[in-house]
Amino acid sequence: MGAGRIGRALGRRLREQGWRIHSVVTRSERTARRAVRSIGGGSAHGELSQSIFSAPVILIAVPESAIAEVVTSLSTLGERELRGKIALHTSGALSSDVLAGLRSMGAAIGSIHPLQTFSGIGIPALEGRVFAVEGDAVAVRVARNMTRALGGQPVQISAASKPLYHAAAVMSAGHVLALQETAVRIFSSLGMKRQEALKALLPLARQVLENLERVGPRAAWTGPLARSDYNVIALHEEALKSAPPEYLEAYRAVNRLAARVLARDANGAIGELSRISAKSSSQSKVREANA
Repeated sequence: MGAGRIGRALGRRLREQGWRIHSVVTRSERTARRAVRSIGGGSAHGELSQSIFSAPVILIAVPESAIAEVVTSLSTLGERELRGKIALHTSGALSSDVLAGLRSMGAAIGSIHPLQTFSGIGIPALEGRVFAVEGDAVAVRVARNMTRALGGQPVQISAASKPLYHAAAVMSAGHVLALQETAVRIFSSLGMKRQEALKALLPLARQVLENLERVGPRAAWTGPLARSDYNVIALHEEALKSAPPEYLEAYRAVNRLAARVLARDANGAIGELSRISAKSSSQSKVREANA
């Protein structure tokens, strides 16, 4: 159910590994047919029907905001048919508790989340990727089987841990992208072409990540804060005042975060950073008052 980026990717890879795709359900017949072509199997449905209950496993791959609606629709349509079925959703942030309405009708519920980005362009590699699984024992067993079929590594976490797990994943991927794009835009504002900026900055990021894997976080840490060069940090803050305010806010926040997780004297480093930011803000207020 649902055939966006993750639904199509999982459906296709599972079909390639011998899993039979019974039905593909989306909001319209047209998108369902397109998804079936991409997956390479299944019958297309633009709405829920009794026929989907012929499948033993229901994989719900819709956005988080739509899961409750799907649960209501399934519960209304299959009050008897849900008994003995396995229902899994693919949300990283929500636990299987969101499917509790299906459990009350006899289904085993769980969640399976591949720790991978899905751009919608091609099918990403899933081999070796971690899949977070949780839920009822029967559902977890199916989720583990799916994960192994896809070449992934199943890791069971508690339902209560899902939001924290997902927050960490977002920081590792989406937030890193935001920081890289910010750096690219700063370089572009200095007169560099976008491709030149990317060519200059991406090797830096890759090298730091490679060093993290090879020598660990502290040895890989680089930059003025790693050297306790607070005068340079003060220069950075002053320079970033010419950029949109979120740039400076993010720079300060990331410096404090880096101090907390990487500095040997975290409290001392955070104190120095707070002093720099307070002095910088005070100078800005004086300039505004005199303008």
